[in-house]
Amino acid sequence: MTHIRTARLPAPPGLANLGALLAAWDARLRFRWDLARKAAETPHLIDDIGLTRDEVAAEIAKPFWQV
Repeated sequence: MTHIRTARLPAPPGLANLGALLAAWDARLRFRWDLARKAAETPHLIDDIGLTRDEVAAEIAKPFWQV
């Protein structure tokens, strides 16, 4: 009986970059959701980390693809 081995080829560079991009977008989106939740539930913590409410609002308003 002959066994045929199939080699796994590495992902094309474009797909690796796409995966990294999607992961970065997801991280930004989750960060902004978490920041919005914390700003609403515990606004004193926002003051404690040295951010103004305007800075928080500006960060939350950014689309996920914008740094």
